[in-house]
Amino acid sequence: MTAPADRPVQVSFREAFLFWLKLGFISFGGPAGQISIMHQELVDNRRWISERRFLHALNYCMVLPGPEAQQLATYIGWLMHRTWGGVIAGALFVLPSLFILIALSWVYIAFGDVSLVAGLFYGIKPAVTAIVVQAAHRIGSRALKNNTLWAIAGASFVAIFALGLPFPLIVGAAALIGYVGGRLWPATFRTGGGHGTAQGSHAPALIDDDTPTPEHARFSIGRLARIALFGALLWAGPMALLTLLLGWSHTLTQMGWFFTKAALLTFGGAYAVLPYVYQGAVSHYGWLTPTQMIDGLALGETTPGPLIMVVAFVGFVGGYVKAVFGPDSLFLAGAVAATLVTWFTFLPSFLFILAGGPLVEATHDDLKFTAPLTAITAAVVGVILNLALFFGYHVLWPEGFDGRFDLPSALIALGAAVALFRFRRNVIHVIAACAVVGLAVRTLAG
Repeated sequence: MTAPADRPVQVSFREAFLFWLKLGFISFGGPAGQISIMHQELVDNRRWISERRFLHALNYCMVLPGPEAQQLATYIGWLMHRTWGGVIAGALFVLPSLFILIALSWVYIAFGDVSLVAGLFYGIKPAVTAIVVQAAHRIGSRALKNNTLWAIAGASFVAIFALGLPFPLIVGAAALIGYVGGRLWPATFRTGGGHGTAQGSHAPALIDDDTPTPEHARFSIGRLARIALFGALLWAGPMALLTLLLGWSHTLTQMGWFFTKAALLTFGGAYAVLPYVYQGAVSHYGWLTPTQMIDGLALGETTPGPLIMVVAFVGFVGGYVKAVFGPDSLFLAGAVAATLVTWFTFLPSFLFILAGGPLVEATHDDLKFTAPLTAITAAVVGVILNLALFFGYHVLWPEGFDGRFDLPSALIALGAAVALFRFRRNVIHVIAACAVVGLAVRTLAG
């Protein structure tokens, strides 16, 4: 362990690689948990980056669409070891989760009717409903600092719940309100985008407060153009290949196009974009059922990596059910579809950091840039509340409002909510406990 007064020695690429690999397997707990793990490891334990620089990097990621924890890992890896450092850090944040979800999705879709699996998911679904309610509360308590932002949240809830407006339209309207409002009433919209500031003295870090920005992280029009062009090719190449080989209307091609759009709309985290994924994957394309969507979110909550990795489950089930490679290659179809949607979902996140990181840094304190984010975050609260009601409806009235009320599920959801809100229990612990209770209830019910 380096002495507190000494600056840590330069970290080798191999050492960084092993850390990012480890992080990919232990990154449970959603964005807050993942950021907390990175803060403890990188700021407190290893001192690879200072508190102030860590928070500054996190603020970059908060103003971008996409999973902020994965983008933060990509950013720090990029800052330390240039482009390949960022690619490795971001990829290893995702790949363990992808492989685990492919395996779990196959078990789910192939053996989902087995009583053991059905019993576990019977308990997990109410827990997920409580978790989504907690997400709405957590984001709302941080974001809704005045009546204007409360009004935006309420309007977004009405727009998606009562009017059925598409999520992209709600995001666009909120951004426009934020942009105009930031010019007319700047004090109202000067509340979002930050995670606090570093305070007090600290032991020296490898990337410290006074460490100059490395040359590769400085803004350059030429570098921005090169990375943007290369990124466009990485997107257009697979899309063109899918279109030429399979046709535009094929399931895999449509998955690539749909999840590209979803990736650009993930302001506010995975819970914010899930309603859009539901609208497309369930209602429009029919890749999976509402019940399977809830089950997929439950799987996403119980695996490491970003919660938006639920898209891998959506892709696997869609490819499997649609039998895109024929009835004899169902697992291959699901695995390829899951990998494909993961590529298109996360590619923009890498490009935003590698190409836009320096640009975001230059405009981070510009209210014209941060006010739309503040309004979008407020709108996200209303969207997540709608998602909680959607889950609650399908869990508590599985046969519709004309059917029976599922009292055991309601009690499990209530218990999960008490554990999360009152006792602040870990999400994984809550899900595990609810799964055991659900299995017991189903077993006793025969």
